Amino acid sequence: MNSQLQKYESWLYGLAFLIALGLRLAQLGALPLADSEAASALQALHLAQGLKPALGPQPAYILLTAPLFFVYGGGTNFLARLVPALAGSFLVFVPLLFRGRFKSGAPVIFAFFLALDPALVSLSRNATGTILAVTFLLFAWGFWSDNKLTLAGSFVGLALLSGPTIWMGLLGLAIAWALQNFIEQKKQLAEELELASDTHESRNPALSLVEGTNYVTSSTPHVLRNTLFSAITTFILIGTLFFLAPNGLSAALASIPAYLRGWAQPSGIPIVRLLASLIVYEPLAVFLGLVCIIRAWWHGSRRAMRLSIWMLVALLLAIFYPAHQVTDLIWAITPLLALASIELARHLVIFPEERVEVRGVVALTVFIFVFAWLDLASISWTPVPSLQANMRIYLFFGALILLFLSILLVAAGWSVRTAKLGGIWGLTISLGVITLASTFGAAGLRGAYAPEFWPPETRPAQANLLLATVNDLSDWSAGEKTILPVIISGVQSPALEWLLREHQVTVVQSLDISTSPALVITPSQNDLGLAASYRGQDFAWDQTVSWDASLINDWIRWLTLRQMPATSDAIILWARADLFLDMAHPIAP
Repeated sequence: MNSQLQKYESWLYGLAFLIALGLRLAQLGALPLADSEAASALQALHLAQGLKPALGPQPAYILLTAPLFFVYGGGTNFLARLVPALAGSFLVFVPLLFRGRFKSGAPVIFAFFLALDPALVSLSRNATGTILAVTFLLFAWGFWSDNKLTLAGSFVGLALLSGPTIWMGLLGLAIAWALQNFIEQKKQLAEELELASDTHESRNPALSLVEGTNYVTSSTPHVLRNTLFSAITTFILIGTLFFLAPNGLSAALASIPAYLRGWAQPSGIPIVRLLASLIVYEPLAVFLGLVCIIRAWWHGSRRAMRLSIWMLVALLLAIFYPAHQVTDLIWAITPLLALASIELARHLVIFPEERVEVRGVVALTVFIFVFAWLDLASISWTPVPSLQANMRIYLFFGALILLFLSILLVAAGWSVRTAKLGGIWGLTISLGVITLASTFGAAGLRGAYAPEFWPPETRPAQANLLLATVNDLSDWSAGEKTILPVIISGVQSPALEWLLREHQVTVVQSLDISTSPALVITPSQNDLGLAASYRGQDFAWDQTVSWDASLINDWIRWLTLRQMPATSDAIILWARADLFLDMAHPIAP
């Protein structure tokens, strides 16, 4: 099968890209923008309109999105998310730059993992700079390792514009690199000392370490200068949008204190949720990655050991960073996917004489796993604790034990190789289906309000209904859907401002009692206290999923059906009474 992968490698990369593009562009503009997305999208929109907004600390997203808004003549949800979606799609070509460093088949598998991974798909469908940081940094690293240093410098410049996320990624890589060098130097020094002792040679071990490294050639300073020049040029040109937005450079530098502030401002997200998100959304990668890590450290596979160190460092940084978000796990998931692809590539070769037995073990593994999963799903509809729930739990763990014993019996009765191949591929299929289902959920393709860990936050619940109501009121009273101005009082929500971007929106802390605006949006309250008469309608806005107050049944129902109790805060749209059709003499705003 490895030869087949080599034969159709270019076609497979193309297929991976099409899959990635399809998952990231499907219904991209259907869901309303969340607050974290809308804040940057509004800055890009204002920049496209010729204004001079203060830019947030992720200027790459803002400066690359603003030209799309300018060409289109306005902003849409689709365009607001297009740049991250394209960046996440092109990420599948990163393994091409490293294909000479891995076994045949692993880079192609890695490309498909990058295309289908729930975390990467989710981040690619959000209007933020997180996926830009990952893509640009990995491309910079790939071009550097492929000796294309000018391109590497350009992507370094883009990565430094991507926001606070890049500093966590760079910090993780720096710590991992230092640990790898320390471990490898210790190991090499021990080997040199042992060799010197065995051969009775008086050789300097430190000299051996130097001899094992690559000497810097005389042309290296010149090459490094070109790389640095490329990075600085890209940083300045893109960071200022070709000198149209000079404050982009200060916004890029502001990402450093923004990241550092996170060490003093806890986010309140429990560590357990971060670890649970790895298991729930990345079961296949965790399974294959752990097998690869154990094998690497047991047999001394240097490349997999390096990836495992990077993964562990990135995971610990995400856990112990006080302001951590689930999205910070992306720096650990990337090497985890690489490890998983290395392990799966080891099991691609199945000889013709063993295919029947392997298929039998695969079928048995999938069958038992499906039974265990259906049994787990049924627990969510059973009272806990109860006799029925206990029986279901016993059946679940009994099925897992039966699966383990079945693979052991195959190993004893047929061969260890057959049991290993059948077990690996059976679990790959089973866990792969769960991962793919998680991908659709994390992408928001199940619906706007399915509770997930990976989207940045819960989206506005009734945004489309609110916008339709505002447009209808404007159309009825003034003959045009977007002509009525809207006052937002006491509500701090960039998502609300983005939703009403085609209207003239004014945000105030409190209303002037001497005014009578046509449309007003406030938090839930009984009366505006204005002279004119108003009619109000409440809309569900911010939803809060009850993660911390959920019971075992709730968690099992979420795990299997993605259902979880949630509460929502309401906002009220107030319309002046003379705007309605039942008024005898409508008054223009």
